Amino acid sequence: MSYPIGARRGLAACASERGTFTVLALDHRQNLRRELRPDDPEGVEYDEMVEFKRQVVRALAAVATGTLLDPEIGAAQAIWDGSLPAHAGLIVAVEATGYSGPSTARVSRVLEGWSVESIKRMGADAAKLLVYYHPDAQNTADQERLVADVAAACLAADLALYVEPLSFALVDGEKLVGDARRRVVVETARRLTRIGGDVLKAEFPYDASVTDRGRWREACAELDEATVLPWVLLSGGVDDATFEAQVETACQAGASGVLVGRSVWAEAATMPPDRRAPFLSGEGRARLGRLRELVDRVGHPWTDRSTRLTSAPEPGTGWYHDY
Repeated sequence: MSYPIGARRGLAACASERGTFTVLALDHRQNLRRELRPDDPEGVEYDEMVEFKRQVVRALAAVATGTLLDPEIGAAQAIWDGSLPAHAGLIVAVEATGYSGPSTARVSRVLEGWSVESIKRMGADAAKLLVYYHPDAQNTADQERLVADVAAACLAADLALYVEPLSFALVDGEKLVGDARRRVVVETARRLTRIGGDVLKAEFPYDASVTDRGRWREACAELDEATVLPWVLLSGGVDDATFEAQVETACQAGASGVLVGRSVWAEAATMPPDRRAPFLSGEGRARLGRLRELVDRVGHPWTDRSTRLTSAPEPGTGWYHDY
């Protein structure tokens, strides 16, 4: 496509005026059940999840530069009742929640009955694909094919795509930690960002057990060098203070911002309804506001790195004939 007008407009709609991202992430589905009722996740009803998302969106979307929601219990519902402001940037997930197959060769898939075309049709500004990935897993080629297929569909629809790889260990029951995690996160960025998409939603290269800021800086610099796309940091459920420190390190290394979820709103999930709204409008907004200020001050604009979108020819007379 010669003129990626839609994708360029979509990223700009989810960014600050300076071109950085502080996106509210609320595309959680099955894991939201565990957040809402840790002792009985299966007892959480559909309406309870929808109402929680509406409360979070109403409280925080205006502070964020964009909002990431899912198609099952978030995006349409928040649009329908006006919880999501009409001017707010909207990113919608395309994948089914969770994975199939063994834990050492996790299979991601597009949600049945859903598509990139559906996301475009509902008026969203961008799509997001979560893909479980390990460079040495048995099904690596299949996962790469999924990224390529979704990226091609987004290209055809002229819709921006955020690619979110989640790493895992190759030994059942183990967690990926330390330098092993760093290697996987960096190599994943190197491979997947060359396949397609517009923004990489990256894990922090180290798990919480590594607190050495010097190692953080080295790892984030390595990640920045590996990716060919603008990249943002996901929160991964760490506490807000830790996440702010990670964000500062990542943005100094070259990141363009964050897609942040539980680090901002997690405590609200288990609060009684009468305490939830005050927390979200108070502490939740303060946390997100601090992140936005930090990202806009230190982060790198996505336009500095987005070769596909910024190197396209400027539309001239008759450009629409080839669109």
